[in-house]
Amino acid sequence: MSLISLTSSQSVLFSSSKEPYSFPSFSHRYSRNGNWISRKKRLHAKSADRDTDTSQVNVSSNSEGSSASASTSFLSVLCPLLKLFSGGDPARERNDTLEVATSSLSTLARLPWGSRSLSEGFETQELSNSEFPMRLQLFEFEACPFCRRVREAITELDLSVEVFPCPKGSVRHREMVRRSGGKELFPFLIDPNTGISMYESGDIVNYLFTQYGKGRSPSAWLLESTLITGWMPTLLRAGRGMTLWEKAKADPPPKKLELFSYENNPYARIVREALCELELPYILQNVGKGSPRIKLLTEISGSNKVPYLIDPNTGTQIGDYKKILSYLFEMYSASTI
Repeated sequence: MSLISLTSSQSVLFSSSKEPYSFPSFSHRYSRNGNWISRKKRLHAKSADRDTDTSQVNVSSNSEGSSASASTSFLSVLCPLLKLFSGGDPARERNDTLEVATSSLSTLARLPWGSRSLSEGFETQELSNSEFPMRLQLFEFEACPFCRRVREAITELDLSVEVFPCPKGSVRHREMVRRSGGKELFPFLIDPNTGISMYESGDIVNYLFTQYGKGRSPSAWLLESTLITGWMPTLLRAGRGMTLWEKAKADPPPKKLELFSYENNPYARIVREALCELELPYILQNVGKGSPRIKLLTEISGSNKVPYLIDPNTGTQIGDYKKILSYLFEMYSASTI
């Protein structure tokens, strides 16, 4: 059922009540050399081009995996260190001044990426449900700089995606990635419209712009900047959005929550961190500067401010980030009956 239904000339946003964890059994992987590599079940690499040597494909794949593994290992070491400075239990009362200050500094570190839609200045028309009927599915965690790179690209492309947070200690979503992709690496993208699935943030960004960019390219230095300033939000936020909250409910809600946000908004970042720490799957509605979706947000909430959360499981709609935090940690605590 649709959560929000407008006139036929407007977009329709919905939170499906169907089981959200079903993926195509057959998928493909996009390699850096531009070839599509067919994979089945656990995505064992096979050449899609008869002239391509399979062993070369495997070497390339292993090289990419080694790079991602190194980053994951570094985060595993960094995680407990940052936790010492994170302020402890994320559900406890926070120092709002410090929270906003560190998140705002994180925003400054990543300017200008993840703040605007490249739809601005173009004659655009939102992708219709008939053209691309299924949302992209992104497995990531908020504190990961390479996941951030993909989210910034998604903001620029003004895409609506299903996010499956995979914090350290994840009880659900990390297993789904292992089962679907064969490795526990992030980010991991599934495009049910094309049957494509892939690791590697650079490959994902290139694929998204190729498939959904309508001839546009990523903002200058989006890919390269991750290695320079991409780690700053992770450090400034002391690892928020990295680890599963120990009191989070083990089972997901029947319907996905829905969040209006854009990547580099300091208040929306704090909410996304909480969603990650609670391992709550949600529909991410990007509303960066210039996004046509801003009009829809204004009609729904009476304002163009983000974050704005909709929980179809309770009928709750909230626009203040502090109230959203309180609601999430109270409603989705394991102690709540």
